[in-house]
Amino acid sequence: MARHVPNEGARRLFMSTTVFSVRRLMAGLLFPSLLLVGLAAEAAPLKPYRDELFGYRNVLEETDGGDFRVVDYQELRDINERDQIPERRVKRAYVSLGVKSAQVNETLNLGGRSLNVMRVGPDRGAAFTVIFIHGRGGDRRLGANDFSFGGNFNRLKNLAFANGGTYYAPSVRSFDAAGVDDISALIRFAAERSGGRPVVLSCASMGSFICWGVAREQTAVAALGGMMVMGGATDPEFVGSAAYRARLPVFFSHGSRDSVYRAEDQVALYRTLRARDYPARFVLFETGSHGTPVRMTDWRDALNWIASR
Repeated sequence: MARHVPNEGARRLFMSTTVFSVRRLMAGLLFPSLLLVGLAAEAAPLKPYRDELFGYRNVLEETDGGDFRVVDYQELRDINERDQIPERRVKRAYVSLGVKSAQVNETLNLGGRSLNVMRVGPDRGAAFTVIFIHGRGGDRRLGANDFSFGGNFNRLKNLAFANGGTYYAPSVRSFDAAGVDDISALIRFAAERSGGRPVVLSCASMGSFICWGVAREQTAVAALGGMMVMGGATDPEFVGSAAYRARLPVFFSHGSRDSVYRAEDQVALYRTLRARDYPARFVLFETGSHGTPVRMTDWRDALNWIASR
């Protein structure tokens, strides 16, 4: 996963993506349907998929009407007892591989730039779309891996497919403004192909820089139904973004012992948002490390919460 990025570099990225060019504003005019579709309409809850294995076992603390939760995490139980090969291959009971028949690798042409993606589900008419952004050193294979991270990506694939949704795992070439442009284009593409149905952008580790950059892209925000930030960096200027003005729901998950991005910083942002009655939810994995949220976040719980906002 990613190493820490200096605060000055983060500041430059956050500031650079606030500038809207005439080209981007004109791009918004090419997708009027995305701006007119009511994405806030409540969606039907996702049907369960092995919730007894992937749901939160023990909630140690719950406040804010259930929107802030501290969840028990134990390495011995949640890695060693769950994996056939610790951190590399989950036990077979956690995966269903039939969904691979709906999985393809493809290269999309988005505004003259190519983007390699893994897709599960239909390329048109999806009931919803989830886009997962990997961290530093990763590519689309990370979000496609059925057996790593405790089988959590296999669960996401099955949740998407069983509920008529589509899941994209793109290979992000850079975590700067160019990467933000690529993913913003993918968001608009997915929303257009689905007829304007909600798109959820989920970003892990350094991939969070993509989420925070997209939050400043007005046309991309118009096509989003929510964002998830999993073990990511904090954006202290999020309250000035297009996403904040649109009240885009944000779901956070973090390990309390993350040595790359401090949990305290992300909790502080959550508290700021909650104080302003902003739709935000936080799951903190007690004793969890940097990779814990990717492994342990309950996708069904998070996506159902976003759909209900």
